[in-house]
Amino acid sequence: MTERTFPARDDALNDVLAFAEEELEKAGCPMKVVMSVTVALEEVFVNVAHYAYPETSGEVSMAIDCDSESRTMTFRMTDSGIPFNPLAKPDPDITLSAEERQIGGLGIFMMKKTMDDVNYVYKDGCNILTMKKII
Repeated sequence: MTERTFPARDDALNDVLAFAEEELEKAGCPMKVVMSVTVALEEVFVNVAHYAYPETSGEVSMAIDCDSESRTMTFRMTDSGIPFNPLAKPDPDITLSAEERQIGGLGIFMMKKTMDDVNYVYKDGCNILTMKKII
């Protein structure tokens, strides 16, 4: 498992995505998988950067692991911001037009649809979101 920590700020997004892309490329992921995973990771990271630390600054740790036997990549994002389970929010009604839909939630919905497995826990003062993708 490889892990790096980033400031929870928008200007760190490129570093987060570069880290993920490097690990995905090392694992021999097809470009289509790389693109879909980076979109999902971008959504999660931007949410943390915007909402996890409303009155202070903080960090996000991302750990990436590749199980070559099962061809599964695991991405674990951890922050010590305010507790928030993104999986608890109901999915948006995508049958409605953009004008009829409520604002928000589409990014998390896309992440849940892109990844093969997503799990959230709040443990020891940390939000821990684990996402898995079969490559």
